Amino acid sequence: MIPRCLLLLLAVASVEAAPLPRIRVSPDGKHFVAKGSGQSFVPWGFNYDHDAKGRLIEDYWHNEWPAVVGDFEEMKALGANVVRVHLQLGKFMRTADQPDPKTLERLARLIDLAGEKGLYLDLTGLGCYHAKDIPAWYDALHEKQRWAVQASFWKAVAETAKGRPEIFCYDLMNEPIVPGGEKVETEWLAGELGGKHFVQRIALDPAGRKPVEIARDWVRQMSDSIRAVDPDTMITVGVIPWATVFPNAKPLFHSPEAGKPLDFVSVHFYPERGRIDEALKALAVYEVGKPLVIEEIFPLKCDIGELERFIDRSSATVDGWVGFYWGTPPDQLDTKEMSGAITRGWLEYFQTNAARMKAGGRLMEKRE
Repeated sequence: MIPRCLLLLLAVASVEAAPLPRIRVSPDGKHFVAKGSGQSFVPWGFNYDHDAKGRLIEDYWHNEWPAVVGDFEEMKALGANVVRVHLQLGKFMRTADQPDPKTLERLARLIDLAGEKGLYLDLTGLGCYHAKDIPAWYDALHEKQRWAVQASFWKAVAETAKGRPEIFCYDLMNEPIVPGGEKVETEWLAGELGGKHFVQRIALDPAGRKPVEIARDWVRQMSDSIRAVDPDTMITVGVIPWATVFPNAKPLFHSPEAGKPLDFVSVHFYPERGRIDEALKALAVYEVGKPLVIEEIFPLKCDIGELERFIDRSSATVDGWVGFYWGTPPDQLDTKEMSGAITRGWLEYFQTNAARMKAGGRLMEKRE
């Protein structure tokens, strides 16, 4: 395992990284390639969703920029090529139609940093993770108005990021859900985990619509707002794989009806101990003829050995994996605590397998 001092030395050596080529879907629609060379690209990276204190990046990127730089250097040295960053709407939109220029400037600087370190960004937007950061005016909006604000968010982000090959993709929202049946919901956020709200409704009242119709119209409006200014960067939606809970579940946001504007499929998997076969069966549901990325994965419900088996066995159909990094290098984690031991095990596995996975590993062998 590379110690922290050497990690930093390796990272410093990569500061003058060559310009990154834009990543796109291959002509046959099966995986990712670099524009120009056609070289295969396998995302192998981290969710940089919060730091060790639980703070989101917008909480400290203005006043503690060196911490962000250091974390990006550490992620690169651990072998990452993609970093998924989560952006809260309330930090980017001053009003319903006026973005915050200071926050957009910081986003532009983050894109520059990614390019300097040789990392791609998965920009996941519309976050409402911290309830205290949700503007009262936004929470009070009806669906049509709310969607309009969300579209304005994406237009502002895309205007900042357009033309930048460092952007791997725009992820429209983390784990959106829609109401089922005829039930009218009253809260936009669904549940809390560790002080954060990761799941968000895009509608409260079905109003006679089928779930796929709601998903279709929302995806189209968000994608259209991006495409109006950025025709090149890939778009996806990171979803909960409901097939792990309901065996007969089918993709909603990545269905043929709703997913046409989306370039690839993103799902979030946390395999359970002793249920790897079931997880793989559920994963197969999301093979819809597009590249498939497991955009969140971590040994949360199983040990690292089982997670490794899941990743290896999924490599026949999966085109990338994105785990987690929370700003603490492996050698600084307190392994006397369970969370520290689990995280260190994950990071050691990640680093050990980085070269193999980014080079295609079993993924390309099986496809051949």
